[in-house]
Amino acid sequence: MGRSSGETYEALLSHLAPGARCTRIQPADGNRALLGSADLSQFDGVFITGSPLHLYQDSPECRRIITFMQAVFASGTPSFGSCAGLQVATVAAGGSVRSMGQRREAGFARRIFPTDAGRDHPLLRGRPPAFDAPAVHTDEVAQLPPGATLLASNSTTHVQAAEIRSEGGVFWGVQYHPEISLCEVAAALRRQSKDLIEHGLAAGQEDVERKAALVQALHEAPNRLDLAWQLGLDEQVVAQERRTLEVRNFITHLVLPARTQRARS
Repeated sequence: MGRSSGETYEALLSHLAPGARCTRIQPADGNRALLGSADLSQFDGVFITGSPLHLYQDSPECRRIITFMQAVFASGTPSFGSCAGLQVATVAAGGSVRSMGQRREAGFARRIFPTDAGRDHPLLRGRPPAFDAPAVHTDEVAQLPPGATLLASNSTTHVQAAEIRSEGGVFWGVQYHPEISLCEVAAALRRQSKDLIEHGLAAGQEDVERKAALVQALHEAPNRLDLAWQLGLDEQVVAQERRTLEVRNFITHLVLPARTQRARS
């Protein structure tokens, strides 16, 4: 699919919160003025999407998006992020990010499990003791910032979900991608075929295409148990209402209460 990360989130939010007005911005773009905390405080919630940026690099784009995230924290507006969004919030609050080296999570993160703190946290409410989720990333959180809470992990990526509090703001984030469809997973596999082959996850282009075709077919026919079985997936990934649970929980437990409180004040 040719849809951007921002467009993906906007489409999902239109489904989860019909009638919500969304404003898409590109804080890493040096040609655009950054919104400050006063501007951001007028929003009900902020979503930080995936990104090709590597937060351990000192680039103008990285500095801008970190500055933006610090303004989000200072505004007090609830925020949510996936993949690079979690990494942005981590660095903005004083943590660190690193390359995964030879390791990869490509297509799906497997056997994610809530920590003791995560089992009782509303971000993961409704998730089972272990679950899979769409995931495509080559960087990861190396160290969470002071005061952050690790909510979920797996054997490949230690920080799969976290709550980060900084400067009066609260952020919920995940390393995986609850917002993307299986169609987008298939497109990501095809885009990253060279990397998958180089890292030994596929023997050749044919292997990547075979996997992507299965994922695409399951997107088009989510009730086909044979496809889900071949991919080792269950309703936690296949069913949209389960796959997008963290975004829904964020809206329910942080955005709507904050909006109600603002309306009363």
